[in-house]
Amino acid sequence: MKTMGTPDRSDDQIASYSSKGPTMLDHVVKPDIVAPGNMVVSLLASPSATLSQTEPQTLIPLSYYQQTIDPSPSTVYFSLNGTSMATPVVSGAAALLLQAVPSLTPDQVKAKLMATAFKNFPSYSVASDPVTGQTYTSYYDVFTVGAGYLDIAAALASTDLPTGTALSPTVAYDSVTDSVYLVTDPSTVWGTGVVWGTSVVWGTGVVWGTSVVSGTSLVWGTSTTEGFSVVWGTSVVWGTSSMAAESLNASINGEK
Repeated sequence: MKTMGTPDRSDDQIASYSSKGPTMLDHVVKPDIVAPGNMVVSLLASPSATLSQTEPQTLIPLSYYQQTIDPSPSTVYFSLNGTSMATPVVSGAAALLLQAVPSLTPDQVKAKLMATAFKNFPSYSVASDPVTGQTYTSYYDVFTVGAGYLDIAAALASTDLPTGTALSPTVAYDSVTDSVYLVTDPSTVWGTGVVWGTSVVWGTGVVWGTSVVSGTSLVWGTSTTEGFSVVWGTSVVWGTSSMAAESLNASINGEK
């Protein structure tokens, strides 16, 4: 996510380069969650570090953290963009949860972070490349933001203790109806409920938000056709999960 340089979450937007799902071969829904990863400021290894020398635009001005008019770049901090910058934010959140409740399992940590994630997104946002002028449209569905935007305070405040595994669901494409359906494992914490809809999975938390998984509302931005063919090809991906997928047909289609 892009924080837009403000402490308020309401104006944040998904980064145009953020990876979208589902996964290529096994069609697992991704991402599970999104977190800040754009223009993240952190420690510079040394003033002579290779990255800062070859990419001086990553250096931030002293005025970023000092009351000064000195235009010189910092020799101790720089900023980077990328999903690799968002990863440690989520890792830190997991560490805080385990510090608060050491008995939490990995599945419980994952489920709590997803269940308490912020889900109030716009339907889409548009970003422009300042160099090329090219614009990118991002749609805020399950394959773009997953369960939502990391909310560490909400995760720490939650007292829910989900049971079961937290395996992410997969999706299957039905070429007859031109729709994509969710396939969940009954043994998971998500159970057999309609976890992508507005159903409450446990407590008062809606795990997957209100995103739609059907028809052409998939998330390959302005390259829907090309992206769709890359992931799904020309085959129907039902495998051995046809019954599970079929059982969710009415629920998913009802959200169109």
